[in-house]
Amino acid sequence: MFQSFDTHADPRVGAPRAALLRAELARRGLTGLLVPRADEFQAEYVPPAAERLRWLTGFSGSAGAAIVLAAEAVILVDGRYTLQVTVEVDTTVFTPGDIVAVPPHAWLKAHVKPGDRIGYDPWLHTLAGARRLRTAVEAAGGELVAVDGNPLDAVWSDRPAPPRGRLVVQPTEFAGETASAKLARIGTAIEAAGAEYLLINQPDSVAWILNIRGRDVPHNPVPLAHALVPKAGRPTLFVDPAKVNAAMHAHLAPICDLAEPAGLLPALALLGEAKAAVLLDAAWTSEILARTLAEAGATVIEADDPVTLPKAR
Repeated sequence: MFQSFDTHADPRVGAPRAALLRAELARRGLTGLLVPRADEFQAEYVPPAAERLRWLTGFSGSAGAAIVLAAEAVILVDGRYTLQVTVEVDTTVFTPGDIVAVPPHAWLKAHVKPGDRIGYDPWLHTLAGARRLRTAVEAAGGELVAVDGNPLDAVWSDRPAPPRGRLVVQPTEFAGETASAKLARIGTAIEAAGAEYLLINQPDSVAWILNIRGRDVPHNPVPLAHALVPKAGRPTLFVDPAKVNAAMHAHLAPICDLAEPAGLLPALALLGEAKAAVLLDAAWTSEILARTLAEAGATVIEADDPVTLPKAR
């Protein structure tokens, strides 16, 4: 199917869904929630199951964030969507704002009251982003609370199932280099950074490293998966086994191990117990992954661009 720019947004969804969310927040003892556009892979384009911002507000743009407090709510977008947001969103429920001039942490610093408990899903915020939010909320006298299970998901009764698009092989003639050669170069870079492992949160980098492509996100050839790459030895690809057929098993078996997504946090905890040094990009890695490593005892080495990985193409 070709990409369409038609929109089916309905501003009428905002009021009842915001009410549902506020009731769930009150039940959990929270006074607010951050609702980013990103999914757990920090991607700009997300599958229907991760369209939380659109479900809540009606906004269909590819970037933005909403913040819902007990008595007010805001939707922050950039200059591309200044007009679109007023058409797709009930602005009596969500006040539009400029995410560039007033990013979420700045808005929170100005609106949080002492004693407020602001929830956030640590899968949906990067390590660097969560730090900015926590600093802002605490400066206003509030508390930033990592939720165990997203409150919005709890009230999204017709949420689509997670995608299970099959992985496909990217032939070497198109990739330009074998996966084994790439992994050898990456291992050298990991060691040079003083680390033992590289944690990869970005599907396009996972796709490039292993010479694979995916069908999880419309019009985006990336697999929704995480990878843990050692400086020497076999990497592990954390991916839904339903996405891997016999041909893909044959492609991956010589170069990496497979594990289910639910095994990612336990694997990181084991690295922590082993006091491993793990390299990651604080600007792209979900906060829960970095926190799991650190709390278990790992040395987390942060870099803006830990290992230069070309985008999948």
